[in-house]
Amino acid sequence: MSVQDPVPPKPTSIPYYNAKALLGRGSEARIMLDDKLYTLRITRAGKLILTK
Repeated sequence: MSVQDPVPPKPTSIPYYNAKALLGRGSEARIMLDDKLYTLRITRAGKLILTK
């Protein structure tokens, strides 16, 4: 078994974002949708969580 680099998604009409690039050096980012504020964060276990 060999380890391969992750393959970027095929081009589609759906935007693709790297979560670590969105969060920068931190582990949290704020996202606004229809005047509601959400928090996007990466846990210590490497999971991505979006909360209101």
